[in-house]
Parts: sequence; structure tokens; C-alpha cells
Amino acid sequence: MQANPLEAGPQEVGDYLRGLQKRIVSAIESADGSQCVRDEWHKAPGEPLQGSGLTCIMEAGGLFERAGCGFSQVRGPKLPPSATQHRPELAGAPFEAMGVSLVFHPRNPYVPTVHMNVRMLAALPADAPPVCWFGGGMDLTPYYGFEEDAVHFHRACSDALAPFGDDKYPRFKTWCDDYFFLKHRNEQRGVGGIFFDDFSELGFERSFAMLRSVGDAFLPAYLPIVERRRDTLYGERERGFQLYRRGRYVEFNLVWDRGTHFGLQSGGRTESILLSMPPLASWAYRQEPEPGSPEAALYRDFIVRREWL
Repeated sequence: MQANPLEAGPQEVGDYLRGLQKRIVSAIESADGSQCVRDEWHKAPGEPLQGSGLTCIMEAGGLFERAGCGFSQVRGPKLPPSATQHRPELAGAPFEAMGVSLVFHPRNPYVPTVHMNVRMLAALPADAPPVCWFGGGMDLTPYYGFEEDAVHFHRACSDALAPFGDDKYPRFKTWCDDYFFLKHRNEQRGVGGIFFDDFSELGFERSFAMLRSVGDAFLPAYLPIVERRRDTLYGERERGFQLYRRGRYVEFNLVWDRGTHFGLQSGGRTESILLSMPPLASWAYRQEPEPGSPEAALYRDFIVRREWL
């Protein structure tokens, strides 16, 4: 790593992230035929967290029932516990963080929900050089599983990581399976993808290049699946199952997600942090899918740990 990656790093990383957000938002607006609301925000002077961002949100679109894509760049006086559980030596250090995070909730139950995040976090201890690392990844959460969709998504993830070492996709795929796991349900959230955090082992420039490769792979990984499934006919049964499974998404994000916890613990902007929440979700007591049904196949064949490639 450079002796001080923060001398030039934040501007370069921030420019990339803002450009990535712009490209993704433009692509989903084109796919949906609706416009996102663009909400530019700034933290008020005197608040614990300082900084700004841009939240782009589409609600009640034709294709996406809710699609949020946010960029933020913030500074704070003290790293929250969610950021230092693996780096206790940095507890209490001031920090700077920036990233793009998105969750898209389609209207059609046959189109999967998707999440992607790419970010940089830098700790600024008073008695030591700055420490900088990257994190992110993407994962797919179908309501009705299709083998070709899961394979396509994982292939895009694998290809994005291939230039950075043969070990990266297997490591980050396993990391994703471990991370997006609802411990209280003993259940995977979806078919996974890739996830990494606290990553700086390639040095600043190569680690940042890997982050860019992951970010750039998102649209080719997801949009072909959307186009393949968006016109599939569905009825009340499929819609009801979609809302029930969305409940699991809410549970994970509020109970287990480190990003949500980091944002709330650090005094972040609640509306932007919770853009991942679906507009509608439901819960039912001990709902069991009918044996042999497509709903049962989701549990049996898709929200389980598998090698998709």
C-alpha cells in the first residue's frame, strides 16, 4: 500500500463512484421507462457525521417497484463498532468513508431482487499512518429460481475477479454465502454472488482496480436476467410469495447487515441507509410451500449453498 493513500485516493475513488452511480441510474431508468428522484443531501454543521451524497430513488415504476442507488462520502470522529470488530486497534479513530450502494426490488416476482455495494473506508488514527481498505460485492435474491440466471450472475462475478487472482472468486463467493445468511432462520438469503471487506492486500492501486472491476460488472450481471424475466406472467399466488420472501430481506438488513449497522451507528442519513427496504413485504406464521411446487423448489434448489460454476 502507498505510504499515505489518502493524499490522492479519495478524489480518484469518489470520481469513479459518482460516475458508476450515474451509469447505473441511467440504465435502470432506460429499462423501466421512469425517472428516479434525485435527492442531493448535506449533513448539517454540528452533526457528528459530516459529508454529502446523492440518493437516487425510483418508486412505483413499471418494472421496479422500488429501486434505490445511493452515493455518500462522509467523515466522522470515531469509527463505529461495526467497522472495528475485525480491527480493534482502530477503535476510536476518526474515519472517512465513501461508496455506492443499491438495492432493486422489481415488481414482477420472476425478476430477482439484487444488491450491490462498492466502498472505501479510511481510518485516520492520531498516532499512526492512515489505514485504507475496500469492500463490496453483489448478490442475487430470486423468488422463483432459474439455473441459467444464477449461473450467469456468478459467471459475471467470476470474470470480474479473474484478473486479480484465481483465489478471489472462490474466496469471495464463500464469503458471500457466509455473510448473507439468516442465522435465526438457518437459511441463505438468495443464490449469493461475491462479498469482500477490509480488503487492501493487493496494495491501494490494484485493490481499487478490483473494486472498479466489480462495480463495472454489475449491469452486465443483472440486466440480462431482468430482460429475460420481466414479461413473465404471474398472479396473486406468485405475488403473495414474493411479498413473503421480501420479509426475509427486511429481517436480514435490519438484524445482520453490517452496512446498515455502520450507517445507523455512525449517525448517517436514515432515509438513505434504509433505501434497501422493499415498499411492501409480508409475514406469515410457519408458512410452508406446497411439496413439488415452484415455491418449494426455491428452498430446495436455490437458497442453499451451491457451486454455480
